[in-house]
Amino acid sequence: MLNVVSAPINSSDANLQNLNVEDLINIFNGLFSSTENTRLVRGDDEPIYLPANENYPFSQIIFAHGFYASALHEIAHWCIAGEQRRQLIDYGYWYAPDGRSKEQQQVFEQVEVKPQALEWVLSKACNKPFRVSVDNLNGEVTDSMPFKKAVYHQVLRYCEQGLPERARLLFLDLSDFYATPWELSVHNFSLQELG
Repeated sequence: MLNVVSAPINSSDANLQNLNVEDLINIFNGLFSSTENTRLVRGDDEPIYLPANENYPFSQIIFAHGFYASALHEIAHWCIAGEQRRQLIDYGYWYAPDGRSKEQQQVFEQVEVKPQALEWVLSKACNKPFRVSVDNLNGEVTDSMPFKKAVYHQVLRYCEQGLPERARLLFLDLSDFYATPWELSVHNFSLQELG
């Protein structure tokens, strides 16, 4: 995957106390383990997507350090990836680690718009706060506002045109499980939420 580092959930936040990553794993695996031969797996290190092979009979979305936000982010990449991309390790994406130049950061952000927009949508279904991640703490300083606007506008497109099918199914199951009133509507998202 693109190794976006996610912040751990602050367990003192009352809104997040009910977010258990095991619930997310169970919901995802219940939906897609049989139909897509894919499982969500808690990892100890950096996130990665591994397609099924001779050693593993199912594809694995491995998220970082048990972080709920990392799981949602990795799921978002999977929901967007087409069938051919899902046959490749990390979907065949290019990735430059933290410390990117301004030009490398622009390429990174272009690839991240759709997944981060989808992560925001899924976060709403869980009633979880979302934060855009530029994942470049040691790189050239860049203005994050154009990226935030691009993510916001992609969310608006999802609201108007609908979600990819796997994302739609997961959004509905998460909304049901967390009893959130969220519907996919432009009225439930604002640029100001992104800071």
